[in-house]
Amino acid sequence: GLLSVIQKLKGSPEQELRIVLLGLDNAGKTTLLKRLASEEVSTITPTQGFNIKSVHSHGLKLNVWDIGGQRSIRPYWKKYLGSTDLLIYVIDSADQKRFEETGQELAELTEDESLTGVPLLVFANKQDLVTAAPADEIAEGLNLHTYRDREWQIQACSALSGEGVQDGMNWISSQIMNRKK
Repeated sequence: GLLSVIQKLKGSPEQELRIVLLGLDNAGKTTLLKRLASEEVSTITPTQGFNIKSVHSHGLKLNVWDIGGQRSIRPYWKKYLGSTDLLIYVIDSADQKRFEETGQELAELTEDESLTGVPLLVFANKQDLVTAAPADEIAEGLNLHTYRDREWQIQACSALSGEGVQDGMNWISSQIMNRKK
């Protein structure tokens, strides 16, 4: 459409990225993806399998794979990791009973050789809830400071209201720009 015509005139093709969006069930992954795609977020159902959306942001085309987080689906996550440019991991900041479980899943993921050196953005979602743990506490609990083989960022957000989501997207954009240099 018009976007491709403008890009041809500018002479700079839009860079495409493969992003895998993971996290436990009910963390807010699909709500976040719909927010990124500027879609309605009032009615979301649990993801059975996966969703794929192309999102345009900062001159980038982000092909985002949103994969269900139910325990029965998690063993299949690794099948989707090949050629990943960026991993987004979503955590329900208000579900403190599951912090240990989500931390173990994230640690296993980042050990996968398909993700060696792949930047990691952790969205500490549901910050609009009074029971939400602050992002810095979550980062400490996940031992993110020990991740030395990749760039990482934790971003407090509410996928429902959109607060903090754009800050995460800005970080993604800066990672891509730094890689071009």
